[in-house]
Amino acid sequence: MITDAYKIAWSASWTTNLTLPSIPLSKMRLQAAFVSLLPFVASVFSQNLDDYIAKERPAAKAGLLANIGPDGAKASGAAPGIVIASPSTENPNYLFTWVRDSSLVFKHLIDEFTTGQDDSLRPTIDEFIRAYTGLQNFDNPSGKAGTSGLGEPKFEIDGTAFTGPWGRPQRDGPALRATAFISYANWLVDNNNGSWVEDTLWPTISKDLNYVVNYWNETGFDLWEEVSSSSFFTTAVQHRVLRQGSTLANKIGKTQNVSSYDEQAGNVLCFLQSYWNANSGYITSNTGGGRSGIDANSGLGSIHTYDPDAGCDDTTFQPCSAKALSSLKVYVDSFRDIYGINSGKAANEAVATGRYKEDVYFNGNPWYLTTTLVAEQLYKALYVWNKQASLEVTDVSKAFFQQFSSTIATGTYASGSDEYKTLTAAIKTFADGFLEIVAKYTPDNGAIAEQFGKDDGVPLSAADLTWSYAAALTAFAARDNVVYPGWGAKDLTPPSVCATHTAPRITANFNVVAETVFGQNIYLVGNVDGLSNWDPSKGIAMNSDSYPTWTASAQVPPDFTIEYKYIKKDGSGAVTWASDPNYSFLAPSEGEDYTTHDTWR
Repeated sequence: MITDAYKIAWSASWTTNLTLPSIPLSKMRLQAAFVSLLPFVASVFSQNLDDYIAKERPAAKAGLLANIGPDGAKASGAAPGIVIASPSTENPNYLFTWVRDSSLVFKHLIDEFTTGQDDSLRPTIDEFIRAYTGLQNFDNPSGKAGTSGLGEPKFEIDGTAFTGPWGRPQRDGPALRATAFISYANWLVDNNNGSWVEDTLWPTISKDLNYVVNYWNETGFDLWEEVSSSSFFTTAVQHRVLRQGSTLANKIGKTQNVSSYDEQAGNVLCFLQSYWNANSGYITSNTGGGRSGIDANSGLGSIHTYDPDAGCDDTTFQPCSAKALSSLKVYVDSFRDIYGINSGKAANEAVATGRYKEDVYFNGNPWYLTTTLVAEQLYKALYVWNKQASLEVTDVSKAFFQQFSSTIATGTYASGSDEYKTLTAAIKTFADGFLEIVAKYTPDNGAIAEQFGKDDGVPLSAADLTWSYAAALTAFAARDNVVYPGWGAKDLTPPSVCATHTAPRITANFNVVAETVFGQNIYLVGNVDGLSNWDPSKGIAMNSDSYPTWTASAQVPPDFTIEYKYIKKDGSGAVTWASDPNYSFLAPSEGEDYTTHDTWR
């Protein structure tokens, strides 16, 4: 069935080309005539987009299911319930499973099942639950089973550990897995399966929640696996899951750690506010990395923490919030001049978007899932405005709305007003424009890759990217005003004082035999905060009292794989690194110390 569906033949490729009738009028009359034609133009474009979605939706669903083991047509060798990121095995090799991507994919499938859209999905969901519960239960390079090892981002498709070098830990995975599990758990409780939730699902969910409680204030790699710092997307999904976890725990009587979930949810929400760059009007996606911080990360954070009951709440950066809209404009505008396929587009016209403007991966191109995210955020905003029968233009969001009405003033506009009708119609057309771009560069067979060429639109990088398929499906659902249950984002207020939370620490004692010349000293850097997160300018100065043995101590997380290196610095600041590979050890459990005995190499 999956293979047949995936091979759906399209009778005609979709196109946005439209020939308007020639109208020989004066300049003034031509302008009036063009305005009168706008509904006609929008109607034709919308009809073409509707045709594309009708054809792409089943193709995307089939493409997604084809990437789930063991029976998926392109998931040969994958264990039951395991989601392969892509069947691509070279340039790039994505034949692995990522906890983040898989959880986002299954969150959508669970939403489809629990809302009655696809009753056939339950066996696949149950296999996912078993597979990703299993990933919690063995040691891996990020740490020990059930604790720090939950931050491991990537596994082999047979469900075993991936042991190669990678950007780890990544702290969004536990939050996203728990969110998917909780969505299923809520349905099960409501359908008289509460005991199974308590006995089977809750142990897995609680491990992920405890990980978030302990590690939310620790740095980790972002969702693009490139920057080790704090990340808006990670913080946003961590906040969401703590709220959801507290609610579920109270519902099933597992209240032992609820106070901890609630306390840290407040602290995470408080920290979430720090990503807002008020001077420039956008969400700074990462606190490190040396880039502008203008990144799809922020839009993805907004759509994946959407709560239709929360209105246009700025505190949780809901899709229609002033801050999220301002940030979206800055993000979209950052791509207008850097891709050839965007050339000639008007300042308020949809364009292809990528991860971030400084991207060099595969030479830096638009991504399908980042272009659909813009449409999805706008569709979700439109839903909320229609639900509350008004929209508000603030000083923060004014630049966004002025794209569609240059004279719009700050204020609240009721749904019956001309301003509301003008703005929402233009924004709907704007949102559709992003899906039209995706449609234009989707092959006739409906297959969606990771990227498309910035100058020619040709699909690039990993083929049949599962996340791309899921992103298309969630954008289509948002356009259709399909709404899933909220998570408690309404009327939340962060605490007046932001508190941090420090995970447990153990003492690691480092010893290295290293010869130096006059003026040189040895410093220590590594992959955790206590070792400067690899920043040589902040390395720990080692003691030479026992020369040629140099010594230092640092506080590091327990049950975590510590990677580190020694560096030599001379009086001029020149840095010499010890040779590869990194030194490493698995830190012991809390209450124990660890001592290294190394030699410079």
